Amino acid sequence: MPESPAPAPAPFTADDYGARLARAADAAAQAGLAGILVAPGPDLVYLTGYQPTAVTERLTVLVVAPGQDPVLVVPALEAPDAEKAPGAAALTLRDWTDGKDPYAVTAPLLDVDGRFGVSDNAWAMHLLGLQRSLPGTSYVSLTEALPMLRAVKDEHELARIAAAGAAADRAYEEILRVRFAGRKETDVAADLARLLLEHGHSQVDFTVVGSGPNGANPHHEAGDRVIRPGDMVVLDFGGLKHGYGSDTTRTVHVGEATAEERLVHDIVRAAQQAGFEAVRPGAACQDVDRAARAVITDAGYGEYFIHRTGHGIGVTTHEPPYMIEGEERPIVPGMCFSVEPGIYLPGRFGVRIEDIVTLTDQGTGHRFNDTPHEMAIVE
Repeated sequence: MPESPAPAPAPFTADDYGARLARAADAAAQAGLAGILVAPGPDLVYLTGYQPTAVTERLTVLVVAPGQDPVLVVPALEAPDAEKAPGAAALTLRDWTDGKDPYAVTAPLLDVDGRFGVSDNAWAMHLLGLQRSLPGTSYVSLTEALPMLRAVKDEHELARIAAAGAAADRAYEEILRVRFAGRKETDVAADLARLLLEHGHSQVDFTVVGSGPNGANPHHEAGDRVIRPGDMVVLDFGGLKHGYGSDTTRTVHVGEATAEERLVHDIVRAAQQAGFEAVRPGAACQDVDRAARAVITDAGYGEYFIHRTGHGIGVTTHEPPYMIEGEERPIVPGMCFSVEPGIYLPGRFGVRIEDIVTLTDQGTGHRFNDTPHEMAIVE
């Protein structure tokens, strides 16, 4: 009999969102900000559970400032939906009606001379509108000011990431049983998307299928190229399950691989292992990149590893922290991020292997993906 699906995790509560809002206000104060302004998007979902049914030109903004209650400013026609948000009990709602000035509603909530962190996806016209109303204010990217706002996950978030990773793994196991040769990359990508949904994803963010020379493009979009016997194929796929992300990459081969292809795959596999082993207490994010990159460089392929080793993951599939040279931020328990080195030989083939990883409270690295790293042979 097929396995019964795991029960969905309990929803986050108003207390959960209240705690997040309090941490955000404290973090803003520690960063020297008068507060943060959060537009519709992942930060708003993380802090309040509210996601407008449609992002429009009407101003919606969450104001979180030290020493005052968080306030969500919304268009009046959307206020009934905002009132139903899981975190609404931790907020004060203020609405505005069409024909009125939304900045006149928002401006009194802000320090007239304050410096504010603003969601990266905020509309420029809203920011400019606030600047006109409060010319003494200044603004900085929220990712620049508070890059770790969502980085450290609690046990409930970790459980969701684990469930998303397991679902992606099951999709990979099933994709190995489909035929690759003679089919278009888009056909295999559609199979991957279907499998992610069948295993509980609510959203598919990407299904990279890079066959043969297309695998040398790390972010190749699946196209009409027909996959052939002898192709190396990079499979990179993920999305959201229970609101949290999956992202995994394995590289397979159609039929038997050449000695060189196996060598390159083995180098990437060793690099991925080295990056994983660098995840330990006291390590910096850049140490993961250095460990993985050293393996590839020492093998003579350094110039063909052309991207960072990893990125954070949570309510989005790409977010801070980043595993890259120069990122000296320490890795702490609860951070979740990818370890995904690769080698890309232009016009020939590429290889990438990726797991989502965290540092546990016990001081060890933990993978959220458990499928084999060895090269799988497909038909």
